[in-house]
Amino acid sequence: MKIILVRHGETEANRRRCFADSDEIPLTDAGRLQAHTLASRLAKEFRADVVLSSEFTRARQTSEIIAHILGLPFEVIPGIHERNFGCLRGRAYERMGEAMVADTRYDPAKAWLWAPEGGESLADVQYRAMAALESARVRHAGRQVVVVCHGAVIQAVCAHITGEWTESFVPPNCGVVEIEYAPDGWARPVVSDDWEGLNA
Repeated sequence: MKIILVRHGETEANRRRCFADSDEIPLTDAGRLQAHTLASRLAKEFRADVVLSSEFTRARQTSEIIAHILGLPFEVIPGIHERNFGCLRGRAYERMGEAMVADTRYDPAKAWLWAPEGGESLADVQYRAMAALESARVRHAGRQVVVVCHGAVIQAVCAHITGEWTESFVPPNCGVVEIEYAPDGWARPVVSDDWEGLNA
C-alpha cells in the first residue's frame, strides 16, 4: 500500500507566515493553482484510487480539486486535521519559539511534548493522525491513497515512522511525502524536493 501525503494549498495565513485563526480559512488563488498543478502531476506519476481529506476547509478545497481532476471519490476523515495551536492561533510563526522558551514546562530535548496554552502537542497530533492512517490502511489495503492534510500532521506521521522529530519532512504547500506499508511495517518516508516547484 502507498499513501501519498499532501499538504493543502496556500492560504492567506501561509502567505502572511502565521498560524491560521480559523479552521474555515480558504485557499488563495495561488493555492488553487497549486492544487491543479499537483493533480496533474499525481495523474502522471501515481495510480491513485481514492482521496482522503482533513475536515478543514483548506484541505477539503485542495481535495476537491485533486479528486475532480483525477476522477476519484474523496472522503473527509477525522483525525488528520491541523494541530490546535491554542493561544498561538492567528499569531506569527516566530511567536511559537518565544512561547516555548518562556514556558517552564518546555523541555528542548522533548519539544514534541510541549503544547501551547489551550492547544495540542505534536505528540497529541501523532496519536490521532496515526490512528486515522492505520484505519485507512486497513480499509484501503493494496491501494494508492492520496491523503490531504497539514504540515504538523505530516511531521508527526513521519516522526512515528522514523523516530525523528524534524521539520525536514514538512513539505511546502501542495508538496508531497510518500509512505509505503509493507508486510514488515511502514517504510521510511520519501520527500521529493522537486515538488517545491509548485510554489514558484
